Formats: sequence, C-alpha cells, structure tokens
Amino acid sequence: MADFIKEFFTKKTVVAIGLGQLLSLVITSTGFSSSELARKGINAPTSQSFLNYVLLGVIYGGVMIYRRKPLKAKWYYYVLLAVVDVEANFLVVKSYQYTSITSVMLLDCWSIPCVILLTWLFLKTKYQYRKFVGVAICVAGLVLVIFSDVHSADRAHGSNPIKGDILIIAGATLYAVSNVSEEFLVKSADRVELMAFLGFFGAIVSACQISILERDELKSIHWSAGAALPFFGFSVAMFFFYSLVPVLLKISGSTMLNLSLLTSDMWAVLIRIFAYHEKVDWMYFVAFAGVAVGLVVYSGSDKEEDGIRTETGDEQQSKHFDEEAGSGSSSRTVYNSRPGVTSTSASEKDKIPRGKDMARETQGNKFRHLGVYKG
Repeated sequence: MADFIKEFFTKKTVVAIGLGQLLSLVITSTGFSSSELARKGINAPTSQSFLNYVLLGVIYGGVMIYRRKPLKAKWYYYVLLAVVDVEANFLVVKSYQYTSITSVMLLDCWSIPCVILLTWLFLKTKYQYRKFVGVAICVAGLVLVIFSDVHSADRAHGSNPIKGDILIIAGATLYAVSNVSEEFLVKSADRVELMAFLGFFGAIVSACQISILERDELKSIHWSAGAALPFFGFSVAMFFFYSLVPVLLKISGSTMLNLSLLTSDMWAVLIRIFAYHEKVDWMYFVAFAGVAVGLVVYSGSDKEEDGIRTETGDEQQSKHFDEEAGSGSSSRTVYNSRPGVTSTSASEKDKIPRGKDMARETQGNKFRHLGVYKG
C-alpha cells in the first residue's frame, strides 16, 4: 500500500494537481467577473480579454527586450496562435447568450478528446491505459454534477440552443488547438517569448475585432466603479491564468490542464455555499471527489514514461527550432539521447580506424618492433 501511494503521489503529481486547481480557481474568478458584468448589461467578450493581452505583451515583452535573446520560433507561429486563442475566448463567452450553462459545461468537455488526438498526432505523446482511465473518471464526475440538482435551475434552454451548442463546440476545438500549440512552443521554444508574442499579436487581433463588433457596445457602457472593478479584475485574473498555464503545460501537458479546469464550476459552487449559504445536492460532493481521483490517476507517475526518453519528444521539437534558427552544423557533435554518450559526425568517423584496420596497424607495429614488416 505504501509503494502504491508513493507511485501516485510523487512530487510532480502533487505540483501538477495543486497548480491545476489554482488555475481552476483563477478561471472561476473570471466567471464571477463575467457574471457581474453581464448583470450590469455589459456584453463585450473581446474587450474583456483585450487588456489581458496588453498586459502580457507589455510585461513579458519588456523581459524579452531586457534579455536580448534571439527568437527560437518564427513570428508567424505566434500570429496563428493569437488568432486561434482570441476566437476561442470569443466563441465560448458568446455561446452563453444562446444556450444553457449545462450545455456549455457538457459540450466544453469536447476539448479533452481533441487535445488527446492532437497531442498524439503532432506531439507524439504516448498515452497508457491508466491515462484514459483517469480521463474517463474526470468526465464521469463532471457529468454527475451536470445531472445533479446543483444546476437544476439552469436546465432551461437558451434563446437558440443549436446555435449556442455549435459555438461552444467550435470554441472548445479552438481551445484544444491553442493548448496543444502552447504546449509545443513552451517545451521547444521559450515561455517568455510565447507569452510576449501571444500578448502582442493577441492585442492586435482583439483591437481589430473590437473595432468591428463591439465598438457600439463600448460607447453605450456607463463606466462606474461597479463596472470598472469586475472589468479590470477579469483582465488581471486572466493575466495570472495565462502566465501559469505554460508552467503546467511543461509539467504535465495540455490534457492535464483541461482535466484540471473541469473543477472550476465545482469551486464556483463551493464559493456560493460559503459566501451565499446556498445548499447543494449530495451528488456534488461525490462528483468533486470523482474528478479529484481522476486527476490523481491521470497524473500519477509512469515509470516507463519517466525512464525512457526518445528523440520524438521535447528533444526533437527543440532540435527543430535550432535548425530553423541556423544553429545547426554538419560537422558538429551530435549527442545521443542517453546522458554522457556522444556520437561523432561523418567527417570525424572517417578519421577513426575500424576493426580490421586497427588490428592490421597493431600487427604492423609489432613487426616493425621485431625488425620484420610485411605490407
């Protein structure tokens, strides 16, 4: 039993679960900010995210300028990522206008199989049976929450459920693309570079979209302390969320990130219990425990995965960017995937005598020593 606990509750597992739940709490706070803005009649999803991108660009861009390091990835990678990320945020927030929160919660799970498929295809991530068991337990826990009495008041259909469902599925798919792209870039390029360019290009894309879709909405807003505080609070929370996401992506990957965020609605209910003294159904606590167990099962240490490293993972991705940056050379020493083992280039191999040549040279030296040499 002790060995079983040690296998699951490694330092990496504890850090991943703890960081994932911190991100879940942060995203929960953004939900409360959005609800407060909606209650005040402010409907500007792209504008809410705009300040977050500005903060990312200014703060991490300043760090990049201070470091003066060359780029590890092409700039157009970040342009594509920014477009996908901005539109994912827009579609998910927009879907709340047309469908119920229950449908949003259920369909948002679509991002999990998308992430698993994309990481398997493009990042060559190997998923063992235990990983799929963890995913299944997490999703089952969320479904239990959805069909419990916790959200019984939210089961009414929205104004256009089909349109809302399409929006949330599209948004969840884009979230999966964004998360997997960030995982690739943070493992093979640089976290500061990723945040700086995501913020810079995200701010540009958001500004263009605001000028087209939300210009009139912003003009109609009567700014006051009650409206400004949740608006800026949302941006600050999103800034911390975006800053911490790459850390979890590097530790456990994008699938773990999406599984951790399943608990955001559960944290929201807990806050309502203690802040507003609301009562919840007993199934909620069972579901919360189920998701927690699923996270532990998924993030549990895999000895085979930790002990065997191949060039199809992070090393291959980093090598790809090094070659693009022109740092590669045909005569350089190539390091083997095992620490402490090196292999030489082709030009150097020609200089090294091989089996029979070495034996012949040794025999020749012997004959020279005896005064008799046969060529």
